[in-house]
Amino acid sequence: MSLIKGRDLRDTLSYEDSENIPTNPSDAPTLGDVINARFGRREVLRGALAVSAMAAIAGPAAGLIAKEAEAASQSFDFEEIEAALTETHAVAPGYKADILIRWGDKVMADAPAFDPMNQSAAAQAKQFGYNNDYLGFVPLPYGSNNSEHGLLVVNQEYTNNELMFPGVGEYDDTFSKATKEIVDIEMAAHGGSIIEIKKENGSWGVVEGSKYARRITAGGTEMLLSGPAAGVARVKTSDDQSGKRVIGTFNNCAGGVTPWGTYLMAEENFHGYFAGEIAADHPEAVNHKRYGVAGGWYAWSKYYDRFDVSKEPNEPNRFGWVVEVDPLDPSSTPVKRTAMGRFKHEGAESIVNKDGRVVVYMGDDQRFDYVYKFVSARPVDLENREANRDLLDEGTLFVARFEESGKVLWMPLTFGEGPLTPSNGFESQADVMIETRRAADLLGATPMDRPEDVEPNPVTGKVYVMLTNNSKREADNLNAANSRAKNPGHIVEITTPDMDHAASEATWDILVLCGDPASDESVTWGKATSNNGWFVAPDNCSVDNRGRLWVSTDGNSAKSSGRNDGLWAMETEGDLRGSAYNFFRCPIGAEMCGPKFTPDGKTLFLAVQHPADAGVDKWEPFGRKSTFEDPATRWPDFQDGMPPRPSVVVITREDGGEIG
Repeated sequence: MSLIKGRDLRDTLSYEDSENIPTNPSDAPTLGDVINARFGRREVLRGALAVSAMAAIAGPAAGLIAKEAEAASQSFDFEEIEAALTETHAVAPGYKADILIRWGDKVMADAPAFDPMNQSAAAQAKQFGYNNDYLGFVPLPYGSNNSEHGLLVVNQEYTNNELMFPGVGEYDDTFSKATKEIVDIEMAAHGGSIIEIKKENGSWGVVEGSKYARRITAGGTEMLLSGPAAGVARVKTSDDQSGKRVIGTFNNCAGGVTPWGTYLMAEENFHGYFAGEIAADHPEAVNHKRYGVAGGWYAWSKYYDRFDVSKEPNEPNRFGWVVEVDPLDPSSTPVKRTAMGRFKHEGAESIVNKDGRVVVYMGDDQRFDYVYKFVSARPVDLENREANRDLLDEGTLFVARFEESGKVLWMPLTFGEGPLTPSNGFESQADVMIETRRAADLLGATPMDRPEDVEPNPVTGKVYVMLTNNSKREADNLNAANSRAKNPGHIVEITTPDMDHAASEATWDILVLCGDPASDESVTWGKATSNNGWFVAPDNCSVDNRGRLWVSTDGNSAKSSGRNDGLWAMETEGDLRGSAYNFFRCPIGAEMCGPKFTPDGKTLFLAVQHPADAGVDKWEPFGRKSTFEDPATRWPDFQDGMPPRPSVVVITREDGGEIG
């Protein structure tokens, strides 16, 4: 995410900065401390994490040796694209990249045509929302592996008011231009979309008038709370004395699709939607502080009391959960599964374990926060979809500690065990789940550098953890994994013992340290023949049907890397382990999100989020900040008067073969 927001921080901090001001008071060793102790700098550079020896060879011989090794072991067969800063997108030669759906396009059958000069909340609630992030594919008919017909489930994370609305620009400290009409449109543009899509005559399109079509919004969709925190006093408000019914969801980042075909929407930076203050001795004061409440990014509290914590101090406790939605039943009520913990969720990717239980991996996207997994109490029933309706309400949430020995310890967040007792302010499992972060602090979990997507590989049993960056890491805390101040990101690889994702222990390693290998000797990239393969800020990822890793980025820019964000294919095995190949390039200002393959591997869906989100601090070549009237790009329409529009891109190979 790259939205420039905040109040008094707006001109000095990016969205990542303002959302990620550390709130973790834990003094547990950081992942960098552990890596430094385990490997040491020289061993990292020479051992399992080493740059290919080819990189040390100068002159023409280096290229020859590199090409021979590459030909022998490279698993990808596409030609890389150039890394660059451009106003439009690009994809590898031999592939097509088509726009499937854009912000404002019709989702519901009776949605009006998009008119950026005459927007309304009623229209937006029927149109495709803003800033598409997670993408999931559910084949139709249910239970099949059909790769040419299915449901695309899409998270709509947040809104850029300066790019959405004419004459608004960035909000000032009093939100003077944020009218109720604009706030209602913003709320309608958040949430998610479910669309039916089909491939006919070689091209993908949206099925109009689909019985499955649905918009889920921040202001108009009723949801249930279930699990240990449902109905407790800490989630009750003046509008909901039951503590079991919530209006809406927002800041839905990465997510997941369960083995029984439901859609998991992960609520991430919920803190930013609240304003107001509570007294320092209020029962929720410590809880609010640990999550950064209230962030004050939006004007929603001006018109809706539930977003003012001075009036409704419990309302933030109703957000920060994983929401389960049944895309096959558009009349169903989404459910917030509180057994999976409350934090700034990034991703909820699941795998069926060898014993039949479901394991869901999750990251808490903030500097110095943690990696989690949830293990269901009972096995999934793949023959009876209905039997899994409440599967995610019972199970154990674990948080990770990365040991110097190379071991991962998965520690249960269970009331009454260890420090999670009344003496530390926990009176029930509900308290542990509402204050998941504080519980994890007490267990001594390892603070990480912004854990975002956490993806299990069903082919190898490994798990990839995207650590996007940590600009708050200072020079006095350098180590092998974070060998520069302001770490630009890295990827941790967890290996499960005997493919057992429910095990309490695993092992860990570093797949890659991100950055430019030409300018920083600590970077671990295997490829020595191209300047296009390196990147910073790994964010979302996907594993294709051959077990290969694809990484999307959020943070490449003129300032950080001189290249747009995009999608890179990454080797995880063999001589070229850690090598990356530039496959797709976003338009300027955009973040790459949601890579998702069809089961046959012949179609790849990508979410291009916030095109033209370009301030002069990030996009020096443009010399200006983007606005509705003067955006850095008008992608994807490139029409005068039409603003940039977040969109889903569908990629296919021109010869019809598998991607990559």
